[in-house]
Amino acid sequence: MTFYSFAKFIVSVILKPLYRINVIGEENIPKEGPVLLCSNHIDNLDPPVVGITSPRTVHFMAKEEVFHVPVLKTILPKLHAFPVKRGMSDREALRTAIKVLKEGNLLGLFPEGTRSKTGELQKGLAGAGFFALRTDAVVVPCAIIGPYKAFQPLKVVYGKPIDFAEYRKEKVSAEEATLIIMNSIKELLEKNK
Repeated sequence: MTFYSFAKFIVSVILKPLYRINVIGEENIPKEGPVLLCSNHIDNLDPPVVGITSPRTVHFMAKEEVFHVPVLKTILPKLHAFPVKRGMSDREALRTAIKVLKEGNLLGLFPEGTRSKTGELQKGLAGAGFFALRTDAVVVPCAIIGPYKAFQPLKVVYGKPIDFAEYRKEKVSAEEATLIIMNSIKELLEKNK
């Protein structure tokens, strides 16, 4: 058993009953090939919740600050997380993310870049659109519908994959591509409230 599988099992045992997690649409995540999984961001627990509900290993881009926390800096790389410097163009993080997708893996992103204080969906950053356009990945939108309250149901909804092949041909901008992704997350949130 890998460290990732072990951690996923332990975290599932704790979080699934605590938040009565209800997963919808996990069959929408392709079993193989590059996938860019884009979710709204309402809580610090979003990454582990996506990690335990996705049938595939999720490689997360995480804010650099968490890699300075003593225990986390050892554990996070084993969980396939890699750092990104927020608020600036981090070329190393961009290269790592593209490499993850080019190797046919699943990359998990929170396009808003930070947690929403209100729970409302915020504007997405261009990075999500950039990765969708620069690789052959399909985009799977995800909606986490809270609140994170003990023993109250929490929904994780995975939408149908979006093929960006046409958008790549049309040469849409990274901002436009991100808007397409954010609109699909918004739709999932509205349909599954």
